[in-house]
Amino acid sequence: MTPRTVVIGAARERPCTLIVCRGCCCGNPRKYPHADHAWQLERLRAGAEASEGRFVVRTTDCLGPCDQANVIVVQPSGTGRRSGGRATWVGFAMDDDCTEELLRWAQAGGPGLAEPPAAVELQFVRPPPEARARTRR
Repeated sequence: MTPRTVVIGAARERPCTLIVCRGCCCGNPRKYPHADHAWQLERLRAGAEASEGRFVVRTTDCLGPCDQANVIVVQPSGTGRRSGGRATWVGFAMDDDCTEELLRWAQAGGPGLAEPPAAVELQFVRPPPEARARTRR
C-alpha cells in the first residue's frame, strides 16, 4: 500500500510568510538608533499588500537570537513546503538592501520555490534550540 499525503485546506493555500521580530532588541530604536525600524516594517507590509496574497507579513514579540537582531523568519508557502522548503532564519536584517532582497524572494515564492538572494543567504542564522526542537516534533 502506498502512503498517501493529505494536505489540510489551510496548509495547502498558506502563502509565504515573513515573521518580523519586534521584541526587546529587534526593532528597538534605542538599541539600534541608526536603523529605520518603522520604515522597514512599513515597506514589508506594503510589499505584502502589493503581492496580492503571494506573501504576508506578521510580527512577533521575540524570536530569540537577540544578538543577531533584527531577525526575520521566512516561512515557506504550503506549496513551497511541499517542494522541500523550510523556515529560514535571517539575522542582522536591518538595512534597506536586505529588506528589498527579502521582498523579492518572498514575491518569487520563498523557500522551496525560489533560491534565496546570495546576500541574504550570507545572513542566514541558526534558530535557537527551542525553535529547532519545535520543528522536530
